[in-house]
Amino acid sequence: MIDTAYHSPRVTQTCPLGPSVKGVRMPQIDYFFATLSPYVYIAGTRFEEIAARYGAEITYKPMDVVALFPRSGGQAPKDRHPSRVEYRAQELRRQSKKAGLPFNLRPAFWPTNAAPSSYAIINAQKAGGGDMGLLVHAITRACWSEEKDIAEEAVIRAALEEAGFDPELAESNMMGAADEYASNLEEAVRRGVFGSPFYITDTDERFWGQDRLGDLALHLSGQL
Repeated sequence: MIDTAYHSPRVTQTCPLGPSVKGVRMPQIDYFFATLSPYVYIAGTRFEEIAARYGAEITYKPMDVVALFPRSGGQAPKDRHPSRVEYRAQELRRQSKKAGLPFNLRPAFWPTNAAPSSYAIINAQKAGGGDMGLLVHAITRACWSEEKDIAEEAVIRAALEEAGFDPELAESNMMGAADEYASNLEEAVRRGVFGSPFYITDTDERFWGQDRLGDLALHLSGQL
């Protein structure tokens, strides 16, 4: 069955089953994304729901997508041809409506510094105990729907708390998180990532964009 339905942003806890269950290797997915990306917001928690359905384990790899663009043949939105900018605006309007999500095409705090929110995600993944999918969605929702600056500590702490994590993760291990954030960018370049969101399976199948989540589901089910 093709997984094309758009779900509401209702969050279900991701349930990774680990590298093996009764000797059967379970899929692993590396998730490269930027907290500034509108398409990460529009994805909601559909990725996590698909991963849970097929017992896939997710590794979250927030990255600096602005730095990625010139290293992967792309351009930042502000540098694109007007026809591409206009199409992007139409596509965001359509896709957010399709997903049933409130969306502000010109948020008050975009672009902003994505590093602090990315550090919090890195720290949360190491700490465990909360819902990573909800954390990513809460941060991106703050930017694209709630007119909040995701570079601000209070906004990040609120997202951590909403997702069941210790709000203090917004300020802990800053040097280590910064190193991993930079490392994620280098890994993204090395592995052929060129946009956000970008999903890579442990068999090196690559899926770019939230509109390819249905294809990812088909792949995990063995149909594609």
